[in-house]
Amino acid sequence: MMTIVAIVLAIASLGVGFAVGWIFRQKLGHDKIARAEEHVRQIITEAKQEAEGLKQSKQLEIREELFQKRQELEAEANQRFQQAQKLESQLANREMNLDRKVDLLNKKKQELSQFEESLRVRDKTLQLQQQELERLTREQNVRLEQISGLTTEEARRLQLNNVFEQAKQEAAQTVKEIKDRARMEANREAKEIIVQAIQRTAISHVVESTVSIVRLPNDDMKGRIIGREGRNIRSFEGTTGIEVLIDDTPEMVMLSGFDPVRREVAKLALEKLITDGRIHPGRIEEVVEKTREEVEELMREAGEQVMLDVGVHGLHSELIRHLGRLKYHTRMGQNLLQHSIETAILAGIISAELGLETHWIKRAALLHEIGNAVEQESESSSAELGAELARRYGENEVVENAILFANNLQREGQVLTAASVIVGVANEISIARPGAQKEMLSNYFQRMSQLESIANSFPGVINTYALQAGREIRVAVEHTKV
Repeated sequence: MMTIVAIVLAIASLGVGFAVGWIFRQKLGHDKIARAEEHVRQIITEAKQEAEGLKQSKQLEIREELFQKRQELEAEANQRFQQAQKLESQLANREMNLDRKVDLLNKKKQELSQFEESLRVRDKTLQLQQQELERLTREQNVRLEQISGLTTEEARRLQLNNVFEQAKQEAAQTVKEIKDRARMEANREAKEIIVQAIQRTAISHVVESTVSIVRLPNDDMKGRIIGREGRNIRSFEGTTGIEVLIDDTPEMVMLSGFDPVRREVAKLALEKLITDGRIHPGRIEEVVEKTREEVEELMREAGEQVMLDVGVHGLHSELIRHLGRLKYHTRMGQNLLQHSIETAILAGIISAELGLETHWIKRAALLHEIGNAVEQESESSSAELGAELARRYGENEVVENAILFANNLQREGQVLTAASVIVGVANEISIARPGAQKEMLSNYFQRMSQLESIANSFPGVINTYALQAGREIRVAVEHTKV
């Protein structure tokens, strides 16, 4: 019985608990719904407020934009109105000008009509005068025929012969005077042009030499240059093609060779080896090859700089390289690159003074010695090599012929042009000006020997020494014979 009561009580307790829980959940749900509705109402209110603010902001922006557009339209309208007024004013001025021109034309037309009328009157008067002159001439001719006994045709022929002979004498005298004056003027102007060209040209020269000197930090460096059993010096000479001369002269060695470019490469390479301190065959070959490339670049830069200085453009790269090689070439003490520059400047000045086109003349003058820079051995002259080189790399016949003529060569059938003559004249001026060239060393030695021989030919002279380039001679004599 107690068990049943307990079960009933338990069931009743569960029912009561369930009922209480259900009632609590219902109350809690109503509170949440109320809060949610309140939140929704708040969101709606805020949204309305925000929408109202956006509406007012947009309205304000639209008003400002409309105001700005109105101002722009008004400004544009004012501008167009001003332009229209300006055009109207211009049209009014044009109409006034046209009216004035019409009045002027009418006035000119009236003046022209008056002038034509005066011409007609004058023409009629001239016709009457011509008729009167013809009548008087006929009467005069009749009287002359009666007096001289000659017909009109015979008198005319006699007069013409006299006039013709007199005209021939006067013409011959005039021609002679014109020729003499032209010859004098041509000589004077030619001298002036040449003097001006020389005065406006920079003058410089380089002493001829086949030997380059390299300074050493000390005499111990000579042994390192020679190397063990002479391996270093043989390697250097074989690589550069230049002979190394080492003697007792302190702190210096000499490089001898007739190719100036090779000699320059050898000099620069040896200076680098001395500075670096590592001197052996492998290093020598490396430095010489690198120096050779540097010298090639220096020659190219020298050629390009010369083009800029002279004002010549568009040369082929090979012509530029050969032009740069002339920097290391000399002839009788005159540097060939400086000589080429000087000749080009002289030719340009002379051609400009004569009113000729200067471009091709300066171009030919700049290239006229380029045959001296050709490396390969050939039986042809430097002028022929230069002309061939110019033709190979795109230069025209004007340049080719000028190169030949400047070097005293002329092919059969070659037309002598003004460019050739001017380049030849400029070349001769550059060579012949004072100080341009110095005597070759062999000529110098020969002259010194001749001076000593002349002094030795006198009786009682023992020894003779020519000093100061021949300006002083010291003589040792036997005092008993002098």
